[in-house]
Amino acid sequence: MALKPTIYKFRTSLSDMNRDVYDNFNLTVAMHPSENLERMMARVLAYCLNSQEFLDFTKGLSAIEEPDIWVRTLDDQLMLWIDIGEPAFDRLKKASHLARSVKVYSFNSKADVWWAQSKEKLNALKNSEFYRFDNNQIQDLAGLVGRTTDMSVTITGDSAFVTTEKGDCEVSWITLI
Repeated sequence: MALKPTIYKFRTSLSDMNRDVYDNFNLTVAMHPSENLERMMARVLAYCLNSQEFLDFTKGLSAIEEPDIWVRTLDDQLMLWIDIGEPAFDRLKKASHLARSVKVYSFNSKADVWWAQSKEKLNALKNSEFYRFDNNQIQDLAGLVGRTTDMSVTITGDSAFVTTEKGDCEVSWITLI
């Protein structure tokens, strides 16, 4: 019998000072059985950083041909492809041809090694951006999550300040290219 995903619900208040986006929304996030809380929260944070019309979580790890998050227009154009982690170059090359824009958010301890090994090839991809979340801060963020979480996210500069009923933390990132 296959394991089922664990469902998390977030009531989110977003203040993105960088893009002048202020919104309240509910997110229902399915954590795949092979996924950990850190990866799931990197997905949630990437969602907040890119909040816009038509932004959706995909089937993620359950559908290898899809990104973690995407923007598809009403006429089914793929505008934005967002992957979390350290995807293979071939996957990102294909994504850069399918979508107008590709973003990757790495978050764990092996991100530096992945970037060092891949940056030459990844630099050649068109319309692609790469970011690295601070791994320790993502772990702190994962510790603030419950199955149902009220969350306030304030984004300014290269960091997000996240407050939940369990506490708060700051998650920063660097732009790799």
